[in-house]
Amino acid sequence: MLVRLLYASRADGPVASSTLDGILAQCRQNNPALGVTGLLVVADDVFMQVLEGGREEVCELYNQIVRDDRHKQVRILTFEEITERKFGAWTMGQVQGGRINRALILKYFKRPEIDPFDMSGGATMSLLLDLVATASIVSRPD
Repeated sequence: MLVRLLYASRADGPVASSTLDGILAQCRQNNPALGVTGLLVVADDVFMQVLEGGREEVCELYNQIVRDDRHKQVRILTFEEITERKFGAWTMGQVQGGRINRALILKYFKRPEIDPFDMSGGATMSLLLDLVATASIVSRPD
């Protein structure tokens, strides 16, 4: 059974590019063996990540993220059983939040800033799907 989990968290401190590169490298190394795909968005101190894969694998990965000291305020925005992946082209794609067109953000959020803690999970997922549709993912498909 496939599931999709979307969560948001705040960084426990400034997000250095080396830290982000390390997170992405770890995802890209470990996720293929788990059958997990997804997308990571980092905007200032906010992380938004969608994970797709088997229920057991996605839940275990999410539990590891919750225990990771680099995150605080980890919140599930959506969790659903799915029949197909929407983010299957990436072991972990990346979007740099600061480069997202503000008009696209305003389409889904109250202000032209990414704040998934103040919006519905559905609106946040719609933004991510628009980012895929507009080829805003900065890393190449795996």
